[in-house]
Amino acid sequence: MADEAEVEEVGSVRIADEVVATIAGSAAAQVDGVVGMTGGLVGDIGEMLGKKNFSRGVKVEVGEKEAAIDVHIIVEYGARIPEVAQNVQENVKKAVEIMTGLKVIEVNVHVNGVAFKQAVNEAKKPV
Repeated sequence: MADEAEVEEVGSVRIADEVVATIAGSAAAQVDGVVGMTGGLVGDIGEMLGKKNFSRGVKVEVGEKEAAIDVHIIVEYGARIPEVAQNVQENVKKAVEIMTGLKVIEVNVHVNGVAFKQAVNEAKKPV
């Protein structure tokens, strides 16, 4: 049995911020009551050009073993905002920790709007 002093480090693993943001954005979008993510003008232009960006509306700070995440969402009209936000926090934390092994120290949810789900679906239909 090798003791811990004999174990050699092979190298390090660094997970890119974009990878963590993509995982977090996908996890947030799966929560009932979330109809979209807000990403600002650049994200909106990219979507108009047909580029699907799962990290849209997500900002992350990744350290060696920890991550802090900000998620900007649009909530479905009629949904209980505190409940949706809490579910987003839990889902994002769980997904990021399971997939990356990073400890998520905080998930800040910013509700940037309220929309009717039907209106969002119609806006996404190709013309």
